Amino acid sequence: MMFDRWGRWVDRRRRWVLAVAGGALVFAGVWGTGVFGALAPSGGFDTPGSESHRAAAIAERDLGRDTADIVVLYRGGTTVDDPAYRAAVEAALADLPADEIASTATYWTTGAPQFVSEDRTGTYAVLRLAGADDAEREEGYAAIRDDLTRVGGGLTAQVGGAVATNVEINERVAQDIARAEMMAMPVLLVLLVLIFGGLVAASLPLLVGGLAILGSFTALHVLTYMTDVSIFAVNITTFLGLGLAIDYGLFMVGRYREEIGRRDRADALAATMATAGRTVAVSGVTVAVSLSGLLLFDQNFLRSMGYGGIATVFVCMVGALTVLPALLAVLGPRVNALSFRRRAPGGGGRGEARWARLAHSVMRRPAVYAVATVALLLALGAPFLRIDWGGVDAEVLPADAQARVVAEALETDFPRNATSPIEAVVTGTSDRGAIQAYGDRLAALDGVTGATVTGSGTGTDGGTTRIALAYTADPNSDEARDLVERVRDVLPPPGADAHVGGATATVVDELASLGATLPWVALLVGAATFTLLFLAFGSVVLPLKAIVMNALSLAATFGVVVLIFQDGNLSGLLDFTATGTIAPAMPILMLAMLFGVSMDYEVFLLSRVREQYDLTGSTTAAVAAGVQRTGAVITSAALLFIVVIGAFATSGITFIKMTGVGMVVAILVDATVVRALLVPATMRLLGRANWWAPGPLARVYRRYGIREGDAPPGAPPAGAEPAPAPPVPVR
Repeated sequence: MMFDRWGRWVDRRRRWVLAVAGGALVFAGVWGTGVFGALAPSGGFDTPGSESHRAAAIAERDLGRDTADIVVLYRGGTTVDDPAYRAAVEAALADLPADEIASTATYWTTGAPQFVSEDRTGTYAVLRLAGADDAEREEGYAAIRDDLTRVGGGLTAQVGGAVATNVEINERVAQDIARAEMMAMPVLLVLLVLIFGGLVAASLPLLVGGLAILGSFTALHVLTYMTDVSIFAVNITTFLGLGLAIDYGLFMVGRYREEIGRRDRADALAATMATAGRTVAVSGVTVAVSLSGLLLFDQNFLRSMGYGGIATVFVCMVGALTVLPALLAVLGPRVNALSFRRRAPGGGGRGEARWARLAHSVMRRPAVYAVATVALLLALGAPFLRIDWGGVDAEVLPADAQARVVAEALETDFPRNATSPIEAVVTGTSDRGAIQAYGDRLAALDGVTGATVTGSGTGTDGGTTRIALAYTADPNSDEARDLVERVRDVLPPPGADAHVGGATATVVDELASLGATLPWVALLVGAATFTLLFLAFGSVVLPLKAIVMNALSLAATFGVVVLIFQDGNLSGLLDFTATGTIAPAMPILMLAMLFGVSMDYEVFLLSRVREQYDLTGSTTAAVAAGVQRTGAVITSAALLFIVVIGAFATSGITFIKMTGVGMVVAILVDATVVRALLVPATMRLLGRANWWAPGPLARVYRRYGIREGDAPPGAPPAGAEPAPAPPVPVR
């Protein structure tokens, strides 16, 4: 009776709960929004402890940073051989504040041919900024940003590089959030009014959604004091928090409107908490468990998403189980004020009649529906088998972003991979002959076009040398990743060690790390989800079936993502440029979020089915009635979530857009094909086996199950209606 008692406690202390919530809201609005200045720059995709990470760390320690913080691309009507061209570039660089620039490299200071475009009308300067860390370098860039594009002699200048790319991404993220909120909120309010048939009831889920946004900002701000949190976490946690909060608000408010029509305020709130509140709690914990799998990965991007996601889900769940019931207790029957109809979502009428007909059809032909839906999901998922992996760089920005324009020009107009070589960092020897022989062996590999020593110095164990390898393959291709493995197979100089790094090597190590960790994540999330659903429903069959259903839904989603974002279908409509690859971390992030969100609808449907089964003792009738009575609510919740995510899918950052579009596809598939057709069809086929558990586990459920009361089948559980609505007839 835990949730029943909680509902009565909130009812008695409703004003105190709202007072505390008001104080928390003010704090979140003032302090929580400061998160934007505390987040880590974009990045976090490398793998700490990997060979590529060690290569970069050793090179920076012994040879100094060689990162292209800023790349200024110059173009003119003459060639770089014209003395006026050189004078204009050197004058522009000389005018930059000396205290912000640690070093500058150009064609004229290095003589390196990779600094000159194929038509010799373009060149670039590489600037290393003076800041000690990313934050200081970004501040330094902001101070000289306008100066970098000032150049005379009829030349033009565009700015790219690592720092410029990070700053542009950070700015786009902040703009995307503001635009998405402005787009989503009015549409959500209109839809909620139509769904609830009243302004007061409609405003409550939206209010919880606003609290969730500010709460997620506050949670992320707290986390920045404990660990690095990626700037991208703001996008993900905002749309996840807003979507879940509105889902939970819809479930809670809809159920309360059902209950307030037949009992007094306190009893109605207790019944709402015992049913919808219990569902929200189970769903929230399940989503958090799913996101906890991200904490097992080594990549800071995924770990920070896991921390932020778990904190956001917790904020949503707490808000739905405290603030929302307190508001409902204050309103009482006035929750139906300003209504043009009194019926709660899914509470009867033509909507339920349509779902009743669908349930009736599925119950009569379950095998046909099961086979057809599984075939459809597998067909949608097939393209995922040919996914190609790639890194995250300036190409995540819109096509007109200056940092991306510069990055693409460096790849197309200059010697290939001049700014993204494979690097071999040799330690433990200063023998120039041995190092030269090693470089010659590397240069002789198929696909390598040159091996150049780009840095040497005294290291901690004798000497350190960096050799940059130019090569013909696309850095994101299978050929380039195969070349990294072949470079690593080449024996280093006698008595020395060689660490192979660079952008392509980083992707190789990322894929290896993700592949090694993913089975453990699957085991953790699968076992935890199984346990939670068993404790919620007392069955070992339903949790296994739910995991399989989610796997099919996710496979279909990933297949569609490949068709769109790898192959470029709908790229014009969605306004992005397909690169032919997908960053490895993104399907992992989507897997964690979508597995949890999909369980949201699974738990809601199964909760109603279990409730009806306890009342009737008939699985067939319970499944039919569950579909009939939850179809409209789940569809409404899915529509609202799609509006939230659809707004964030307009992001100018490609993989944020990909995550948003992927979640839209997943929710569409999950709320229609899976929940409305496949789940009821398989439950109809399994019959009483749905509720089976071995004797020892059945005793565990009776003692520790997450349920209200201990009524046997056939007796109404606490908080349920005194008599069930007649289920759809089944022939």
